[in-house]
Formats: sequence, C-alpha cells, structure tokens
Amino acid sequence: MEKEEMIRPLGISDMDTVLRIWKTSNLQAHSFVPSGYWERNVELVRKAMSEAEVWIYESDGRIVGFVGLAGDYIAGIFVEMECRSRGIGHALLDFLKKRHRFLLLHVYEKNSRAIAFYRREGFECRDRHVEEDTGEMEWTMAWMKENIPF
Repeated sequence: MEKEEMIRPLGISDMDTVLRIWKTSNLQAHSFVPSGYWERNVELVRKAMSEAEVWIYESDGRIVGFVGLAGDYIAGIFVEMECRSRGIGHALLDFLKKRHRFLLLHVYEKNSRAIAFYRREGFECRDRHVEEDTGEMEWTMAWMKENIPF
C-alpha cells in the first residue's frame, strides 16, 4: 500500500510536534552546541514559528518534517531522524523553489551532512562567519533560479 504524503501549512495543533522535531533534530545534528542552548530557545522558537511561514511534511497523517521561512530566508529544515535520507528534505526544498526565485540560509560549518545536502540542492556558500550565540562557525548559503543576477 502506498503512503499518502503531503506538504501543508502549519496548524495550531501541530506546534508541539513541530517543536519536538525541532529540538530533537538540533540535538542530534549539532552535538557541538551545548544542549542547554536548544532547551533555552524552545519558547523563542515557538513564538517565531507562529509569526513565520512554516510548511509541514506529513506522511500517512504523521508529521515527519517541516521547513520554516521568513521571506526568502530558510530558518531551518527538520526531518525526524528515522525518516532522513528518504527525500523529505528534497521535497520540502523543491516545494520552496517553485515559490521563490532566491533562497538564503545559514548552516553550521561542523554540520557537514547538511552542507553536502544543500550543495546537492544547488546552494552555494556566500559567506562564513562566527554565529554570536554559539561561537560556532556558520556558512551563509544561497540558491537562485537560473538567469537571475545575484
């Protein structure tokens, strides 16, 4: 039997699940950042999500990933650990690429898996800088539709 999969906007009832995915994903992908940093920011992220454009990836009625945006800036793509490497992040990015001419994001330099993913998706590094809150090196990466001057 084929899975029913869809991308839809964040609903109020989705918030606790999305925040759990956000926190768990950050703890797994960013072991170099003290875990207390993510704990301290849960309520800040809850507020930011309520003001941002958030798209949910749902599989058989279960939220397994999401992407958050502020304009053309991708605040983050998060996928449940057991669902990674199944094309969910790619599907979320394709969804955004159809709606935007330009996309920008930040990624920690130590998150080599994410950097490789974004490069495969056509993003290029535009800048490197130290992220103030964590002291970690971070890349600014950008994607644009072809034939659009930077």
